[in-house]
Amino acid sequence: MTDVTTLGEFIIEKQMDFPGSSGEFSRLLSAIRLASKIVSQQVNKAGLLSHIMGSAGAENVQGEQQQKLDVFANDQFIKALTKRKVVCGIASEENDDFIAINDSGSYIIAMDPLDGSSNIDVNVSIGTIFSIYKRITPEGTPVQKEDFLQKGTSQVAAGYVIYGSSTMMVYTTGHGVNGFTYDPGMGVFILSHPEMKIPQKGKIYSINEGNFYKSSTGVQEFIKYAQKIDPDTNRPYTGRYIGSLVADFHRNLIKGGLYMYPSTTSAPKGKLRLLYECNPLAFIVEQAGGKASDGKNRILDIQPTDLHQRVPYYVGSTEMVNKVEEFISNEDS
Repeated sequence: MTDVTTLGEFIIEKQMDFPGSSGEFSRLLSAIRLASKIVSQQVNKAGLLSHIMGSAGAENVQGEQQQKLDVFANDQFIKALTKRKVVCGIASEENDDFIAINDSGSYIIAMDPLDGSSNIDVNVSIGTIFSIYKRITPEGTPVQKEDFLQKGTSQVAAGYVIYGSSTMMVYTTGHGVNGFTYDPGMGVFILSHPEMKIPQKGKIYSINEGNFYKSSTGVQEFIKYAQKIDPDTNRPYTGRYIGSLVADFHRNLIKGGLYMYPSTTSAPKGKLRLLYECNPLAFIVEQAGGKASDGKNRILDIQPTDLHQRVPYYVGSTEMVNKVEEFISNEDS
């Protein structure tokens, strides 16, 4: 293999794109890179290693059954990030409260260490989602909850790692989106998807249609619209739903499409978490030319009020997000 750019080389080359950077981002990404390699190795062996398969016998703060790999991934990312000494605190979907680490650290991390872990035992792609902010409390003091309750517009970087047929890391620092595929033979992530852009128009919609009758009339009408035959608008759209947010988002980012997890009668505030899932993927999709909304408002403009806050979520190709917003707005007219 010739003329390749590794993730490490790319980070050094783009160092000035990271606000106030003097090597901190390189250390942050190296921690995420290391932990993702370890998690990837375990995910790839999941069918062979019984000690990391199945339930951990506990629930997380959301009342969801934790898998052993959830706990393993959470521990690996916390351990790797703690050692870099540039992170003052970590908020994880798997922990009730944030974790204070290093008072002198400049950054905080919000993460979903293993999204879609319920799919582990059926060999479906899963992932890690992360979001990076500058702390707002003074350095040298303990991290506070307010450091984590920042709008998504304050993110300085965000990304995800998808563990699928290959392991891939996609991230942005607000200067476009780039994807890196892990080469296990070389032990490095290699730039494989430079300057990623999502098509403005898509043909894929991703939603759990089992919740059709639990959804609002606007969402129901959009689904009917998506299924209607209309050659002039290239419909019907194609329904594709993996049930693993990272996998559905990654496919739609590359091919064009819309991912939806609306509010329902059983989940009136939606299911996805603003800090750990919605904000980082919204930052990425906007940098790729797409859009993310709660149906009425830009996701990145929402002021968080709780670490585990949930919101309805519509993310993907701009024209498709605009269309579903139009159906939702018509509910009130």
